[in-house]
Amino acid sequence: MHCCHQAALSAIIFLMAGIDYVEPSHAGPERAIEADHRVRRLPPSAFPELPKKINQELERRGCTIPQVPSDKKPHNVISGEFTGKGHTDWAVLCSLNRVSTIVIFRNASEREPLEIAPQADADSLQRGGGTAIEYSRAIEPVGREYILKHYRAYGGPEPAAIDHQGINDSFVGKASVVRYFHAGKWLELTGAD
Repeated sequence: MHCCHQAALSAIIFLMAGIDYVEPSHAGPERAIEADHRVRRLPPSAFPELPKKINQELERRGCTIPQVPSDKKPHNVISGEFTGKGHTDWAVLCSLNRVSTIVIFRNASEREPLEIAPQADADSLQRGGGTAIEYSRAIEPVGREYILKHYRAYGGPEPAAIDHQGINDSFVGKASVVRYFHAGKWLELTGAD
């Protein structure tokens, strides 16, 4: 009975981590831990487009930027109008102690950045090609058309008046949520399904 209980527990752990379950004889929680340690994380200096003071703030915090293996170009650093029309904001997926948080620098200022959506990097793992377990969280800027298209297709909370961009926070190949700043708080709107 103990072996069956252990197999069920392993299945729950893998499902919670977003990993397709594999029988314990082929893989186990230790594979997920190993995969988490193998996630490619780039230093802020790998993103020359970042303003110098933001780069320095990310380094001061100890941030690294996790990478999805299928995207060969450095990613998970974006700019756009995330906190209001006419703003030039930067958003970075900052991994610190194996937890990634979206850090938003308003008006390209390194002072008092906003932090949203912390998530253990292990929760963003899934089976990639073959038997590989890969990191799969990515952020990208999205506009009004994307937000309304996904709301009409999948429902969810009705978007407020959309006059600037949102941040599409995706579990690559599975689903996403659009993080949209409105009236001083971050809303979670419908993304891809």
